[in-house]
Amino acid sequence: MITDRKQVNRLALLFTVMYMISYITRINYGAVIAEMVLDTGYTKTMLSMALTGSFITYGAGQVVSGICGDFFSPKKLLSLGLGASVLMNLLIPFCKSPWLMLIVWCVNGFAQAFMWPPLVRLMTALFSEEDYKKVSVKVSLGSSIGTIIVYLVSPFFISLIGWRFVFFFSAFCGITMLTIWQFFATDVPRENVKKKETTLTKDTVKEKKSILFFLLMGGIMLSIMMQGLLRDGVTTWMPSYISETYDLGSSISILTGVVLPVFGILCFELCSFIYRKKLKNPMVCAGLFFGIGFLSSGALLFVSGSSALFSVLLSAMLTGCMHGVNLILICMIPPFFKGKGKVSTVSGVLNSCTYVGSALSTYGVALLSDRFGWSFTLSVWAGVALLGTTICLACANPFSKKFM
Repeated sequence: MITDRKQVNRLALLFTVMYMISYITRINYGAVIAEMVLDTGYTKTMLSMALTGSFITYGAGQVVSGICGDFFSPKKLLSLGLGASVLMNLLIPFCKSPWLMLIVWCVNGFAQAFMWPPLVRLMTALFSEEDYKKVSVKVSLGSSIGTIIVYLVSPFFISLIGWRFVFFFSAFCGITMLTIWQFFATDVPRENVKKKETTLTKDTVKEKKSILFFLLMGGIMLSIMMQGLLRDGVTTWMPSYISETYDLGSSISILTGVVLPVFGILCFELCSFIYRKKLKNPMVCAGLFFGIGFLSSGALLFVSGSSALFSVLLSAMLTGCMHGVNLILICMIPPFFKGKGKVSTVSGVLNSCTYVGSALSTYGVALLSDRFGWSFTLSVWAGVALLGTTICLACANPFSKKFM
């Protein structure tokens, strides 16, 4: 465990930048999909297949990555994942059909899965409990910063030289980060991982036999699916929603996507503060932010078509709340399994649930908006947020009894 403050801060910065780059090499497809529709002539539904496929492979890869992260070198797993992602980013601009894009981006999704669980494994092994909570917030901020960068540079490249250069830019960032990672990243010795993997207690056996435990974990996993459905569904399709509803150009609509991660950063900080200082139960905290997301989605439905500004702001508030839910359920729950040596595995399984929801949302939103319009789609978002609120609050008392 590292206690030197300078070293903790250096590693926190390194992990944050690594996670930021992972987002730059992953969400760029979704950021430029509106322009791809205009440039290629393919429909939203056809091009969204690659996004849906990548979310499926990313979710499945999370489980594989999580298990590997508890047994093998987290540093090497991260290097392998980023290296493969760089290669896929270089290939996607040369794909001539949606089917080739689907294959390449599915591979990218699986490669990206080798980022988060090993990173959580590193943080829980290297940092104290309090440092982990603080550093995990900083690392999570990397996702919002990466999103801001993608949504800022995408309109620039689109207006000058086309959407394909967004992927070349992302690959360059990935190559640079991979070089830095090899020289400065700290690894966890395998023997330490093995010791923790073999630490099984009587409580572990009891938990496996407990119906309450499985119901609780099922509720947590379903809640994570709900937030993934909303977070990535709104993030991916908000530019298209703004463009179609208010008749704005694709470049301007993509630029509005910058507002979403800004709210995400604010919600990360707010959610972290509330969790550490006020609401110690993660399920109560997640339920609170789901509830605010429900109110935001309801207001978005009310103002839709009348104000582009309020539509963007309310969409940003909804996604920001989902980032807060993600922070609590994905980052703060796995450390409860540290004594059982299952941090990476639990992290991978929980994070995979996010991308089950994401896969449903990316293809589903395209389908719903094309067939039934945006008003119906916004109503579905509100219903999902309400369901997430209900599930989290229902799980609050069982979680407290089991873990607190």
